[in-house]
Amino acid sequence: MKVLHVIPSVASVRGGPSKAVLETVKALRNQDVEAEIITTNDDGNNLLDVPLCQLIEYEQVPIRFFSRFSPNVHPIREFAFSSQLTAWLWQNADKYDLLHIHAIFSYASTAAMLIARLQSIPYIVRPLGQLCEWSLQQGARKKQIYLNLIERANLNHSQVLHLTSEQEQQEVSRLNLSVPSFVLPHGFSIPPSIPDVRRRLRQHLNLPPDEPIILFLSRLHHKKGLDYLIPALSKLTHHRFTFVLAGSGSPEYEAEIESLLVSTGICDRTHLAGFVEGEKKNMLLQGSDLFVLTSHSENFGVAVLEALAVGLPVIVTPGVALASVVKQHNLGYVPELDVSAIAKNLEDYLSDPQQAKSMGDRARQIIFDKYTWEKIAFQMQQIYTNILQKKPIPALY
Repeated sequence: MKVLHVIPSVASVRGGPSKAVLETVKALRNQDVEAEIITTNDDGNNLLDVPLCQLIEYEQVPIRFFSRFSPNVHPIREFAFSSQLTAWLWQNADKYDLLHIHAIFSYASTAAMLIARLQSIPYIVRPLGQLCEWSLQQGARKKQIYLNLIERANLNHSQVLHLTSEQEQQEVSRLNLSVPSFVLPHGFSIPPSIPDVRRRLRQHLNLPPDEPIILFLSRLHHKKGLDYLIPALSKLTHHRFTFVLAGSGSPEYEAEIESLLVSTGICDRTHLAGFVEGEKKNMLLQGSDLFVLTSHSENFGVAVLEALAVGLPVIVTPGVALASVVKQHNLGYVPELDVSAIAKNLEDYLSDPQQAKSMGDRARQIIFDKYTWEKIAFQMQQIYTNILQKKPIPALY
């Protein structure tokens, strides 16, 4: 079975979806699926320094990179147009049994869907939450035009939509598309355990050994709800803690967040870690006490899964798709997206850290039972087989 994954970017600055496709393909290849990726050399405002138009190994995965059109006009650059990718796909798409297309409203994905339609190649689409209500409201007029003129037909001609949570499936159902869908979440890779990690992290941050650390680790973007979280943290005047803000975003938004930290008076209780990966990311996850993500909308929330997997209790808002799992199994707190509600749960945690520890211990076991990449890839392989054999897709979650 040969499967080609198409995504506009695999750069780490693009967050969880790019990381997920790399891990998916790696795990599928371990299941003897001949999976590859084509993408552009997009790296946010920059370009990845990689060979173009040839199959290379990148992050232990076979990938073909193609040149992204990079004008100074930001919206055009973000669209990730690539004539090289189009030409290669037109000439080679029929060499694969199936296309797995990630993202919509982006050139590489739209072109791949259209070429698959014209060449009668079966394809499935993972929309990355871009069909959820909050996402469709951002630039609503442009997206509605794009959806109705182009993407609705592309989506309806796919074999099935790959969604990552029941919450995303419920929101997509409101669009009345004629295509079926299945829910298969992201997995996680078991990180290497870091010895004496709590002490090492506090030593690294120049903090007392018993300092509580509250961690935000995600892309810096206005949908992440930092304008609720930071004021909520500022209300905790009777508790000692350090807030670690790990992530990067546009220079304008980063400046806005820094101003908010100053105006709310918690600048001196905040450590700005910037974008992190590898051992530093693992140290933050394993050595912190509480993970927070107060988003308007997350069709999954990979960082939440990573936090739960290392036994970190979480505070997430209902817009985060994994909030239902957190609530069902009592793995943390799920306040409304409201400053007072978030502040109350932060206070609950700081007042009773032992209860939070028991949440984290429970989280580790539940996540290991359901969300390893090996298990996700096995189920994905079954889905591919059913599609190619024209059988119904089984309910997985």
